[in-house]
Order: sequence, then C-alpha cells, then structure tokens
Amino acid sequence: MTEAVDDIMKDKLALLADNWQRAEAGGGTARIEKQHKSGKLTARERIELLLDAGSFVELDAFVVHQCRDFGMEEQRILGDGVITGHGLVDGRPIFVFAQDFTVFGGSLSGAYARKICKIMDLAMENGAPVVGLNDSGGARIQEGVMSLGGYADIFLRNTLASGVVPQISAVMGPCAGGAVYSPAITDFIAMVENTSYMFVTGPDVIKTVTHEEVDKESLGGAATHNKKSGVAHFSTPDEPTCLALIRELLSFMPSNNVEEAPIQPCDDAWDRATDELLTQVPANANKPYDIRTVIKAVADSRNFLEVQDGFAPNIVVGFIRLEGRSIGVIANQPGHLAGCLDINASIKGARFVRFCDAFNIPLLTLVDVPGFLPGTQQEWGGIIKHGAKLLYAFAEATVPKVTLITRKAYGGAYDVMNSKHIRADLNLAWPTAEIAVMGAEGAVNIIFRRELKDAEDPVSKRAELVADYERTFNNPYKAAELGYIDRVIHPGATRRELVSAFRMLRNKRATNPPRKHGNIPL
Repeated sequence: MTEAVDDIMKDKLALLADNWQRAEAGGGTARIEKQHKSGKLTARERIELLLDAGSFVELDAFVVHQCRDFGMEEQRILGDGVITGHGLVDGRPIFVFAQDFTVFGGSLSGAYARKICKIMDLAMENGAPVVGLNDSGGARIQEGVMSLGGYADIFLRNTLASGVVPQISAVMGPCAGGAVYSPAITDFIAMVENTSYMFVTGPDVIKTVTHEEVDKESLGGAATHNKKSGVAHFSTPDEPTCLALIRELLSFMPSNNVEEAPIQPCDDAWDRATDELLTQVPANANKPYDIRTVIKAVADSRNFLEVQDGFAPNIVVGFIRLEGRSIGVIANQPGHLAGCLDINASIKGARFVRFCDAFNIPLLTLVDVPGFLPGTQQEWGGIIKHGAKLLYAFAEATVPKVTLITRKAYGGAYDVMNSKHIRADLNLAWPTAEIAVMGAEGAVNIIFRRELKDAEDPVSKRAELVADYERTFNNPYKAAELGYIDRVIHPGATRRELVSAFRMLRNKRATNPPRKHGNIPL
C-alpha cells in the first residue's frame, strides 16, 4: 500500500515539476535570447534583481487565458505573460508584477489582468508597496473588450491604492495605448534609456492623423518623458541600475500611509558644522548658485536622491535623511531661471509635496525665489491655476513642515513656498534672506515714481532710495519682528538647526476639516 502511494505521489510531483518548468520557460529559449539581444532582461531576471535573494514567492504561475477565438485555444502558455507575487526589499514585504514580453509580446488578457488585480488587492489588504515592471505590447487584440476591461480593473485599483500604499512603475520596454495610464496613476515612474517608451498613440497613427513624422524614442522615450513631458521621474542607463534605484527609492518611504519610513543607521553627527554654506550665497543678489550644494551639506552623509532632475530644473525635489529619518525636500533653484516658479515647477513641486504628505514624510522647503515667471506663455498656459496647485499642496499638508529662506522670498511666491501663513511649523532664515513684495529696483520705481520724475539727479536719487529700501526690507528682520520668521540662523549651523527643528516636530498631530476630498485646481 505504501509503495503504491509513493508511486502516485511521484507522478504528482513529476507533474508539478513539469508545470513549474513550463511556467518558468516563458515564451521559450528563442524568445528569451531575442529579449537579451535587444538589451533587455527577462521578467524573472528583473524580479531577481529587484528583490532580496531567495525571497520571491510566485502566485498564479499556472494561470492561462480563456480565449477561444483566432486559434488562441492552441496557444496557451502557463502564466499568460505576466509574473506576479510577493517578496522582500531590505527585509520589508512588497508585491510585484513583471510583464513578460516573451509571451504574446507581454500583451494583456483578461486572465493576465486578474493576476495583477489579485496582487494589488493583497497589497492593499496587507499595507505593502506595489512595484510594476512594464514591458508589454498593449492590449491582446484577440480578446477585444475583455482586455480593455482588464486595463480598467487595474486603473481602478491604482486609484484606490493611491495615497494608501506606495506604487512604483518601471517602464522597461514598450508601454503604449491604454497601458500607459496605470503607470501614470502610480507615484513614481522610472524608465530605461534606449529600450523603453510610453505613448498613447504611436508614430504610425500620428503620421496618419496629423501627418507628423516622429520615431518612438523622440515621441515617448526616456529622455522625452524625463525632460519634456515630466511624465517620468527617473531615467537610468540600464535595467540593473533601474532596479537598484527602485530599491533605494523604497528605502525612503513607509510601507503604507499609517506607518513611518524606516529609520536608517546614521554615523553623521547631528550637529555637524556646515561652514561651507557661509559663502554659498553670492554678494551680488542677481548671481546664481546651485541649491543642491545646500541640500547635500545638511543631509546625512551628504546623500540626496533627486526626483525628476531633468524636468522643471528651476525647482529641485527629492529625498534626504536627517538623523536617519526620511525627509522630502523641495527647493527653488537659483541656477535655472533665477529660481522663478513657472507652470512645470508648480506641477512638479505640488505632486511631490502631496506624495510626502500622503505617506507621513516630513517636508523641508528651501526658498530662494524672485517670483513667478512672467510672460504670455505662462499666463495663457494657466500659471494662475498651476501655481495654485503648489499653494494648495503646501496648505493641505499636515506633516511636519520646516522652511529655510536662503535669499530671495518675493511676492506671492513667498506665500506659496511654505510660508508661515499656510501652516509651516517652523520658518528659518539665513541673514542673507530678503523678504519683500518685490526687489528694491522695482519697488522704488513704483513707490517713488513722482519723486524720481521731479528729482534734479534721478540716477543718484534712485540709488539713494534703492539703498534705503534694501536696508529696510532686504533682510529677514522685518518678518522676524512680525513672527513670520521664527529664527534667523547662522549658515554654519544649518544642519544642527534643521535636525533640532524636526526633532521638535516629531510628535506633531494635525488634521484637516472632515470632507470627502478637496477640489485641487487641476
């Protein structure tokens, strides 16, 4: 009897092993070799690089499509073009799906969509991030509306998960048509140079409809979406770098919206002097400097993970740590457009602020802003509406918020950049700060228009009035008198002051009025 049972078990185990072998083979050796020749890893190789070694647990490996049209009943491959499951990144659970281009070009079927939806549901129920590795030719045409419905099922889950668990997308091949909207709803998108692209309609359709000629790379490659459209947040030279970046990015964020980001060991002294910042701001207020120098000077071990570095470079956003704790940084960049806020900078900044607020990541704002960028293109493009997005995001945020004014804080841009008036918790300034409605030259031309017109020596008179205005307003002390600046600090003590500020705010509790949701000016 025992021998008979053993034989039966052997047969069953042999069948199980065979099924696993078939599932792991994907589209077969020839297609895997083709994937490698095109400079891309397979879906399984990507998962291995993303997750801690040996931690991946695959789900639905034996799922197949149910299509019976166009001869598809003869083409059923285990897994059906997407690998789904869960694993660990730095010991923390995440859920992952990886589209397999070797199986039906990674095209999405109804069964394939259900696999993705299942792990997204599990991620929500268990409060863990979702990482999607995208490499797909789009909807599986043979399934028609079932495939389209599958996309919509995924979009719904992306939307419901937004602000609840972090969602990260890596585009590692084609991502076209309706497929692009799932990554677009997620928190961050990373792309790989030369092998990935995203677009709603491809070059052939564009040529037919608008008669424009454009190739895939120019239309929707990594450079396009990281520099022109702002759709993507990171561009990497190859897939291993992309996957390493995602691991680093995950380290800055909590697993869900009711937790805090993990604290990393830190051997950088909390009160380390930042004397290099004493010469950071040029004596000439019109000269630029790189705000990244300030960010890196104060950060633990001078490490800064910048987000969207190629898009709207007049504002800089990204992650640092202070005493091992994750901090989101948003900073004007005097080295580009003098740090003016424009449409793209406002959108970039607002989205980053809202991500940090959703996931309990405190915000550090560095201010050197002469105002909003003037011009017809900005006004006609809706700078009023788009600038209001950044204002709204800061005002809505309830996480600890610290602001440091390094130089200019002029006009409405002073208000928008996390001022005391929109619930910043602690507002600091260097002695070089200039807080006013506008610069001295412009203010004098308006306030003293008549005096200058009647003056015997208008040039000397203007110089005298400008100097007087600068003494009165081009400093942080008027704002400090009114309590709008809490502390004027020594630049060499900036790291110590910031660490002290965030320590003080560690137990902050703040809420917004009860509501379904606000109506941000989209």
